[in-house]
Amino acid sequence: MCSANESNNGTTSPSVLSENPSDYGNNMKILDCNDQIKELQTIIRDKNTTRSDFKFYADRLIRLVIEESLNQLPYSDCSVITPTGAIYDGLRYRSGNCGVSIIRSGEAMEQVGLGGWGLRDCCRSIRIGKILVESDAETHVAKVVYARFPDDIARRQVLLMYPIMATGNTVIQAVSVLKDHGVKESSIILSNLFCTPIAARMVVTAFPDLKILTSELHPVAPNHFGQKYFGTD
Repeated sequence: MCSANESNNGTTSPSVLSENPSDYGNNMKILDCNDQIKELQTIIRDKNTTRSDFKFYADRLIRLVIEESLNQLPYSDCSVITPTGAIYDGLRYRSGNCGVSIIRSGEAMEQVGLGGWGLRDCCRSIRIGKILVESDAETHVAKVVYARFPDDIARRQVLLMYPIMATGNTVIQAVSVLKDHGVKESSIILSNLFCTPIAARMVVTAFPDLKILTSELHPVAPNHFGQKYFGTD
């Protein structure tokens, strides 16, 4: 996994929780780290990165996370006939997969009409649902204010897309509403770019059967991601 060595400059208290994914159970997975992934993470975190570069390199990291998330879905054996008439024994996705993005930053991982490299570019016909979670102005408690899913989502494997997980509260609310609609906890895969140890502990404690895939476990999350990506900073 990528090492977490960013200084917080005193603006955020560093977490005392472990940055080792194995301490959060077998369902917590981190992309195998290499220099390319570390460079993408560095560019995304750099305050001097232009929005054009930010979006370009964020899209590259999104594609890597989405591709590995798809690798966590169930497959079935199959055989096909090649153009030469040979039989090839391979694999295909089992039917019944869908994506659900947490509005708004999670929509960056869909890439519908945005020219990026998200879920739609890997699975063109996949169904997409939406969840909007907002914090109450007075209590600051996160709550779901909008949810739209395929009618048969309870029978589907769900890729839940949310790039930045700083506290885990938003994801907990989103998973709760999915379960309220009949989705099995073990059928949900959270596709995430950056996760803090605090968020990881909150989510795996609440939903131990949920699968989490992220690129980095680090005490300081790049919370500017959504604003920078969509140009609202």
